[in-house]
Amino acid sequence: MRIIGGQFRGLHLAPVGDGDPKAHLRPTSDRVRESIFNLLVNGGHGDPITGARVLDLFAGTGALGLEAISRGAARAAFVDDGATARALLRRNIELTRTMGVTDVWRRDATRMGPNRGEGFGLVFLDPPYGKGLGEAALASCLEGGWFAPDALVVWEEGVAPLPPAGFAMVDQRRYGDTHVTLLRVVA
Repeated sequence: MRIIGGQFRGLHLAPVGDGDPKAHLRPTSDRVRESIFNLLVNGGHGDPITGARVLDLFAGTGALGLEAISRGAARAAFVDDGATARALLRRNIELTRTMGVTDVWRRDATRMGPNRGEGFGLVFLDPPYGKGLGEAALASCLEGGWFAPDALVVWEEGVAPLPPAGFAMVDQRRYGDTHVTLLRVVA
């Protein structure tokens, strides 16, 4: 697993192998991550990355948020309640030397509570597949005020999800067993 583009391009992140099913770690493959960022940059969405405040829910290794920082995002907040994931995430933050522009929060992404700061304009959502956690996390973040107006959400799931209330479908693609859905916050 490595950073695909930007200032950290080619940097190898802490190894996870095929993931850790017990810890619900299923890292996004380099190929899918590259496709996601190509879709963000070349998909007619303007430039949702440069200068963005990024929220990476179910962050795991943090590869999506760190890729965004590598490509010009201003700051990334990583949310994961797993000890294994947070250890890998901290190691990857050290490898990229992004301690000053990242936050790691031990929190259940389906129960975010109220946001006391500025909203996030780019959100990555990569929950364990097939458990309804993506819908719950989006509802929690919407209720808590975590999204900036017109925020863009990149949601990875095992089946193509429908946009929940408060969100509009922007795009949806399939990459092997991963469905990537782009949503725009409309609430």
